Amino acid sequence: MKLLVTGSSGLIGSEVVSYFSALGWQVHGVDNNMRADFFGPQGDTRWNQARLQEKFKSFQHHELDIRDRKAVLSCLQELKPDMVVHTAAQPSHDLAASRPFDDFDTNAVGTLNMLEATRLHVPEAVFVHMSTNKVYGDRPNTIRLKELETRWDYDDPAYQNGITEEFSIDQSKHSLFGASKVASDILVQEYGRYFGMKCCALRGGCLTGPNHSGVELHGFLSYLIKCNLAGRHYKVFGYKGKQVRDNIHSYDVVRFMHEFYKAPRCGEVYNIGGGRENSVSILEAFDHISALSGKPMSWEYVDKNREGDHICYISDLSKIKAHYPGWSITKSLRSVFEEIHSAAGER
Repeated sequence: MKLLVTGSSGLIGSEVVSYFSALGWQVHGVDNNMRADFFGPQGDTRWNQARLQEKFKSFQHHELDIRDRKAVLSCLQELKPDMVVHTAAQPSHDLAASRPFDDFDTNAVGTLNMLEATRLHVPEAVFVHMSTNKVYGDRPNTIRLKELETRWDYDDPAYQNGITEEFSIDQSKHSLFGASKVASDILVQEYGRYFGMKCCALRGGCLTGPNHSGVELHGFLSYLIKCNLAGRHYKVFGYKGKQVRDNIHSYDVVRFMHEFYKAPRCGEVYNIGGGRENSVSILEAFDHISALSGKPMSWEYVDKNREGDHICYISDLSKIKAHYPGWSITKSLRSVFEEIHSAAGER
């Protein structure tokens, strides 16, 4: 079997390469290290590309920009993969405000290029797109909340298990990043519903893992742990540091992609995150990593939240588990911390 993954040197993309290469698939990766352009040296993913090429001899890297429509069309025409996993993106809502054309061209137009190239050259291929919970904008902040000692939590029984796919993505502040991801999310749905393509959009919570090149503007848990280990100062932006994210290990994300490949649907959307059990606030994360490293967290509070940022976000996994009962979370929050801590220490 042949697979093409965009953003192959990033967190989810590299996990896709590792997982499917281990299964004996022929894996082709598309990446041009735009993360370094977006975030500077800390965001550079060449180390991950080199690691993959060294470890998996059958893996083939393609230096390609998904904004280059002609190159994308040629790539799909030549490779004709059985599966396409699209993870390449500009992932920061802070950065999108200063580089709106790069953001939209990467997230929305790049996704259109991938979808149309797949439809033209391999219409029967399974297409998996990494969307984001930011498609819901700041509407989750309208849910009634209660303030606990170390976190915010939902104070409405309807959201005890988190936010479902039925939650509105309309009439809220998304950030420009959220808007470009809404466009790509809807495009994936439309190619499924209009053209009958086997595709889905995965609305990720906080995606994380040991191969994340986390930076201040993107990659909350990875960046926080790296700051602790290096003794760097960490800034908390608003919400008293009690903002909550549900964290899912990249391995569990890719395990779902495999399940979807085996039983694909047309134009589906799924919330995919760690759920309530893997949720953590920034203050709680400080305690977790300090207990592991033995180092106190150096941090300061900035009394201004990021535009469109969520106060509390937990993914309701009911739909994804109902459609794919063979899938579940296998990596606990503790093991996620331990793996990132170990990998960051080694690097």
